[in-house]
Amino acid sequence: MQRWSHRLLVAFGFRLLQFWTRTLRFELDDRAGFVTKPENERVIGALWHNRVLLLPHVARHYVPRRPSAALISTSRDGAWLAQLVERFGVAVVRGSSSRKGATAMRQLGDMIAAGRDLAITPDGPRGPVYQLGPGIVFLAQRSETPVLPMNMEYSSCWRLKSWDRFILPKPFSTVRVIFGPLHHVSPTSTDAEFESERLRLQNAMMQIIERH
Repeated sequence: MQRWSHRLLVAFGFRLLQFWTRTLRFELDDRAGFVTKPENERVIGALWHNRVLLLPHVARHYVPRRPSAALISTSRDGAWLAQLVERFGVAVVRGSSSRKGATAMRQLGDMIAAGRDLAITPDGPRGPVYQLGPGIVFLAQRSETPVLPMNMEYSSCWRLKSWDRFILPKPFSTVRVIFGPLHHVSPTSTDAEFESERLRLQNAMMQIIERH
């Protein structure tokens, strides 16, 4: 019974999100030329956790022919999110985005090698908000794949009382989708160099944030 109720709730959430997005007006600010980028050139998409709600819809709408995979936590909430994301045709890797999340990092590397873009919320699942974890830097270095900073700005929204003040766009609002310039992470040989690259990527992501 629990499995059936779980599936029904996921199906309801999927339909609700589809209906919700139909009330929104989308605008694209593609500073990376990502939409016209050759499909055989992979990227690691990076989006802050509080703006992730509409990402599956955005991917399907703007780059429907680019196969993708998302990193989602192994928490109970992550299980619901994973099933919802899969309904949009996105593959899922369950695990941690920390540098120590070795299994997830290997799986993500395999996804890139198999021809998929990645989507990661580098401050998730517990924050601190807008603090970039080291895993995405490590992955970009190992796979030699550029990072695509992403953002969504809303003309009108609600904010939840969560650790990241998760953002929900109000119906009939405008959503501006921003793809920032591609960011290439440099190789490093010391902890200090690695931290410098982590901060450089974090700053690149914050530069396209307009409303914190």
